Amino acid sequence: MIRFSSRGLVHKDYKKIVLKTKISKVIQLVHWFFLLLFKFTKTLVKIFVKIEVRIMNAMPLILITLAVFAIVYKFYYSFIAAKVAVLDDSRVTPAHRLYDGHNYYPMSKWVLFGHHFAAIAGAGPLVGPVLAAQFGFLPGFLWLLLGVVIAGAVHDFIIFVASVRHDGKSLAEIARSEISPLSGVTASLAILIIIVVALAGLGIVVVNALSESPWGTFTIATTIPIALFMGWWMFKFRKGKTAEATTIGVILLVLSVIFGRYVPNSFLAPYFTFDHHTLTILMATYGFFASVLPVWLLLSPRDYLSSFMKLGVVAFLALGVIIVAPDLKMPAFTIFDRGGGPIIPGTLYPYLFITIACGAISGFHALVSSGTSPKMVSMESHIKTIGFTAMLAEGFVGILALIAATSLYPLDYFAINVPIERFTTLAVQLKSMGFTTTNLAALSNEVGEQLAGRTGGAVSLAVGMAQIFSAIPGLKGLMAYWYHFAIMFEALFILTTIDAGTRIGRFVLQEAMGKIYSPFSRTSWLPGTILTSTIIVFAWAYFIYTGTISSIWPMFGAANQLLATVALAIGTTFIINRGRAKYAWVTLIPMTFVGVTTVTAGIMNMAKIYLPMMHKPGLLIQGYVNFILTSIILISVLIIISDAAPRWISAVRSGRYILTEQASVKS
Repeated sequence: MIRFSSRGLVHKDYKKIVLKTKISKVIQLVHWFFLLLFKFTKTLVKIFVKIEVRIMNAMPLILITLAVFAIVYKFYYSFIAAKVAVLDDSRVTPAHRLYDGHNYYPMSKWVLFGHHFAAIAGAGPLVGPVLAAQFGFLPGFLWLLLGVVIAGAVHDFIIFVASVRHDGKSLAEIARSEISPLSGVTASLAILIIIVVALAGLGIVVVNALSESPWGTFTIATTIPIALFMGWWMFKFRKGKTAEATTIGVILLVLSVIFGRYVPNSFLAPYFTFDHHTLTILMATYGFFASVLPVWLLLSPRDYLSSFMKLGVVAFLALGVIIVAPDLKMPAFTIFDRGGGPIIPGTLYPYLFITIACGAISGFHALVSSGTSPKMVSMESHIKTIGFTAMLAEGFVGILALIAATSLYPLDYFAINVPIERFTTLAVQLKSMGFTTTNLAALSNEVGEQLAGRTGGAVSLAVGMAQIFSAIPGLKGLMAYWYHFAIMFEALFILTTIDAGTRIGRFVLQEAMGKIYSPFSRTSWLPGTILTSTIIVFAWAYFIYTGTISSIWPMFGAANQLLATVALAIGTTFIINRGRAKYAWVTLIPMTFVGVTTVTAGIMNMAKIYLPMMHKPGLLIQGYVNFILTSIILISVLIIISDAAPRWISAVRSGRYILTEQASVKS
């Protein structure tokens, strides 16, 4: 019914019409977005299938990646920063407003970028794409490129902003404030489980890489005193003189890498040669102190220092790819897309996505973006550089890892990543697929180690990297050096995630225990810091020490992506609660795709992997643990989304929004 008033023509259902119009526009936008994305992907796939690509040069992939990243950062991410997040440098960040000299401490943009990148870049972008190469190079490349642009970088940035607006609080606390206490408690439980599993899974890769490797252990051990020196120099002795500390630290790091080469054959070798169990204890000890000591003293300067090596090696690898222009010997697709692969037994969908994991999007990043980094960001405008660029860099690392692995002959790639006893049978099938050329014997001789059956992805990546480095003019004949250097680099790459993750786990546990005993909620309360750090460290170190966590890696892949789904749901709520529902699609689109894909993978894992494990001798407990933990995480995701969705609809329909961040505090 229509009525007239002095204000003109008014419809009593005007609000409903406006709501329907807004929803219709959003649906149309999403429809066209996915349609264009689908057509682009379909066309690219058709081209590769039609010309039956068997060998392709890596250069086009590098050029496409750099061009897309540059365009997206310039336009799409600027739009999100200005219109969706509305970054404002006049708003005082928690690092200044809540400064305590321990956890809340303002850092320069690039020091914090170093910490943030070092903290988020773990095993995922290195190992995930290598394992996913069994499907061919194209599926992994497309997901790494599109996933990081549409999902990963947006996920990291939005949670970073939300945490800064919530005084640097954790993801669980943001869920409690933005959605409900139920979602907060549910998120806390899921996060604690995922942190322990993630750190144990990452830690095993480090332990395996450094076990009986004095060169790698020496170099990584020296980063600790160097970091302590840099922290003292930058923040106490020569406060603010970042360039001086950086110069000294980088020189010392380079020297430790160079001299580390000679440690294995020197009197120092016994002091840096450790077995699996000893390394686990040493790593746990380091994780404890990195969690307890002031962030400026060890964690931040060490991550900043490590980021130089990380980014330096990544840049050198990219340069090597450009100079050498290696051919990708793995085809665009393989028959394993339909399942039955020797490395990943599942089908391309959904297992490609949970295998690549962190290289495209990672729930663990939400813990960093709502953990240490928001407590140290000095200005809101820095969030764009740190949040977006760090994730783009990680995506680029994933693409480089994929290139390094697929530059190996497929027969060699599978020989390294499949147990020796299974490869004998597999070799017949691989040769029938046209994979007949091998160079494994020569590679093993050049690196000085037996490479066959070295599963897990780390060794094949190191061989691929070493092969590219050795092909650079003037660097031939150094295959063994580059191989061991790459192994050490992988360990360093992952270890920085362990220290930051332990501290983040401590924050989450303190917030949860603070509901029972209030002093725990103060992150500067030393007894609480020591107790919660001990609990987190013991939990992940126990799994590594016993070695049982290796069977949980498939669960970690699914759990990590489910946490990303939770974070995107919280990010969507954060956007809608600020009256910007028309922009909620930036998180709603990736949340929907990642959520559906990963829930599917989680259910398939439970039915096809964990249930059968319960009926196998020696795997009963592991099967039950995997099944129960995956169930808890799946249920947690469903609870949070079902709790948030009605609130989205209610907020948009009523036009009433909440503002819970410190929006009124100005400098």
